[in-house]
Amino acid sequence: MKPCTCPPGLVARYQRRISGPFLDRVDIFVEVPRIEYDKLTDRRLGEPSERVQARVAASRLIQTQRFRGTSLLNNAEMTPAEIRQHCRLDDAGQGLLKAAMKQLNLSARGFHRVLKLARTIADLEPAGSITAPHIAEALQYRPRRLL
Repeated sequence: MKPCTCPPGLVARYQRRISGPFLDRVDIFVEVPRIEYDKLTDRRLGEPSERVQARVAASRLIQTQRFRGTSLLNNAEMTPAEIRQHCRLDDAGQGLLKAAMKQLNLSARGFHRVLKLARTIADLEPAGSITAPHIAEALQYRPRRLL
């Protein structure tokens, strides 16, 4: 697939056709650039799949234990009340999220999506509370045009 060569104004006009409320319902946006053959075949790069699989399994177990006795299966299903209960932030994380709310003009839905994603990122470590790096990583997955 060839990269888009359209002028930025035309790209922006096209992207505006997708509404903000619709984009707010998508948790993760990841831009995947073209990768060179040498990097793609370099076995030294990246975390081994087995290790990633183990971290994901451990994270899912944490979530299963967290939501035992409820109808929830994972962090993505949390309601705002459950987010308040399970998404504890340290002071730096609270400060970063507060600044992001203001600078990025996050909606309530966007705010909750960032928290749920940050909780999942913290679970992958595993970490008990959400810290500023977890919030920062979650914010990186927001759609670029909303930033």
